[in-house]
Amino acid sequence: MAARNISQNARPAAVLTVAVALFLATAASCVTGISLLFPHSILSRIWELNRPAYIAFARLGRLPGLLLLALGALCCAIAIGLLRRKRWAWWAATFLFSVHCLGDLMTLVFYGDVVKGGSGIVIASLFLFCLMLPGTRQYFDIRRGLPQG
Repeated sequence: MAARNISQNARPAAVLTVAVALFLATAASCVTGISLLFPHSILSRIWELNRPAYIAFARLGRLPGLLLLALGALCCAIAIGLLRRKRWAWWAATFLFSVHCLGDLMTLVFYGDVVKGGSGIVIASLFLFCLMLPGTRQYFDIRRGLPQG
């Protein structure tokens, strides 16, 4: 009986995988956001990799930088919530990766960018798959149907 309780409480590898990915997304969002807010800092060198994106972001002023910092904070909060076994974090991660998948689908359909759209769909779908695994759902006590408290 005690062995069964231990296995039910053990964190699935899929949860750790998703949390690590969200921490990496936190870092990427924050570095990108800071580089937009402080365009002449050492971080601004990252834009040498994608100058057209920088020009598009820069035209919008400070808003993209602030939104990227907010996205970083959200990803960090969700990752911490997943590691602390919070049900809201499972729902938030599921929503986040679903939106990501839909955004990449739009990129694929409207821009025909198979590399960006297709790879984004595959990656987001893999994280959704991790979240939908029976062991992960059981770990967060997610049942079919409506969300629970």
